[in-house]
Amino acid sequence: MCTRVMWPDANGSVIVGRNMDFHQDLHTNLWKLPRGIKRDDRVSGKLKWTAKYGSVIAGVYDVLSTDGLNERGLAGHILWLAESEYGTPDDSKPQLAMSVWLQFYLDNFETVAEAVAWTEKNQPQIVPMADPTGHSKPALHLALDDASGDSAIFEYIDGKIEIHHSRDYLVMTNSPTYDQQLELVKKYEGLGGDDPLPGTCLASDRFARALYYVGVQPKPASQLQAMAAMLSIIRNCAQPFRNPEPGKPDASQTLWQVVIDLTNLRYAFESTTRPNTVWVNLADLDFSEGSGEAKLDLLSKLALEGGIAGEVHKHFTKHHKFHIVSIEQAKLIGELVAKAAPELAHVKGSLEEHENKVQELVQEKLASFVNAE
Repeated sequence: MCTRVMWPDANGSVIVGRNMDFHQDLHTNLWKLPRGIKRDDRVSGKLKWTAKYGSVIAGVYDVLSTDGLNERGLAGHILWLAESEYGTPDDSKPQLAMSVWLQFYLDNFETVAEAVAWTEKNQPQIVPMADPTGHSKPALHLALDDASGDSAIFEYIDGKIEIHHSRDYLVMTNSPTYDQQLELVKKYEGLGGDDPLPGTCLASDRFARALYYVGVQPKPASQLQAMAAMLSIIRNCAQPFRNPEPGKPDASQTLWQVVIDLTNLRYAFESTTRPNTVWVNLADLDFSEGSGEAKLDLLSKLALEGGIAGEVHKHFTKHHKFHIVSIEQAKLIGELVAKAAPELAHVKGSLEEHENKVQELVQEKLASFVNAE
């Protein structure tokens, strides 16, 4: 599931790209989240904070942040790592539900170095959650990057956090763990070895291709050329549509791509099922406290024909709330979907229509949580 690539010297800009690979539609919309929002850890509520920085994020089912950029140039990306093992929850330590993991960092830090320092000092635990749609048990790792070109990867192995922090860590994919990826890639031509560059969809092969191609990029003449070059790299690492491999949600088709200019604060999004690319410059959005949360509805507006395209800040519309689910709420949504599964199985129509029914159930339950809080 997914590839993240960082290009720290794109003629004065730091450019990042990522693919989102998964075995089902994630109903992703973009959101503008302002400063001043009060949040908690979504576990017990012991860890609380008020967002220092506004951000633009890509959501999953509008219940969690999976990718995003804050107004200071810190970006984050959630990817799949099957080897993830978060340990037994310990109330004596700071805890973060998986759903709010990325948003915590976007809300609170300007740089990767700040985020790493806090993490090393506090050793937070990530509490895994049920997939609200009931299809898988998420196992994730997190990449952070910033406008200075710094990079860090956070992985939980055998219950302990491992932090890989270096400006040299430009690429992140999935299995195996990051330390093993760094060793495997050395055998390929142009990366330290003699083997030809691999071409399969395996995470280790995508890692090698991405690292090779970002290292041989010519100096771009413009921001447009830099972002186009990054799109070409992550498209080279994209996975084709196919029947998903059982038990391997990371071995799945690419659903969408993101390219981010961390220096000039531009966030671009492209769906693999719709022809249009949209982007927003964060300078055009109001992140002031009290300005309200706003949503770019990609599901209805990025239609196959006649959809929005290009710069889209005026298409963000105020929305009551981006509700990040708690551990308990994710469990309740999962139980609701599972209970409805026999009835939904008899619904006539396409797979897309079936998934839309599931999303309707999720949104109805989500609305009840928002009203209760």
